[in-house]
Amino acid sequence: MERAAEYAQRRSELHALMLERANLPTKRFLALDHDVYQDGALHRPEKELMGLVASTVLRCDDCVRYHLIEAVRHGVSEAQILEALDIALVVGGSITIPHIRHALAFLDTIEPENKQSSTREEA
Repeated sequence: MERAAEYAQRRSELHALMLERANLPTKRFLALDHDVYQDGALHRPEKELMGLVASTVLRCDDCVRYHLIEAVRHGVSEAQILEALDIALVVGGSITIPHIRHALAFLDTIEPENKQSSTREEA
């Protein structure tokens, strides 16, 4: 299992490569992707949990890893992540179970310095 720090480094390298070769439509899409996750009526941590659920249902392990790192970085607690993954399981069905297993194993590799304790009240 790839550790969070290794994944983040490799993703950064590949994203830079993509940007080097990106045409205007790709750059616009990437800008939109960046913008929709910023604070608005919904706060960034909530949006990262939404991204985590969608990525799990769509069975994109790369996306799941990204949203786990970002969720933790923005103060989402493990309890909140587990509830979000429960939603993904209900929406996506049993086919999401392997992806949830990988998500939990990956979550354990996120370095403590990247984790914040959640100051928000957990639901």
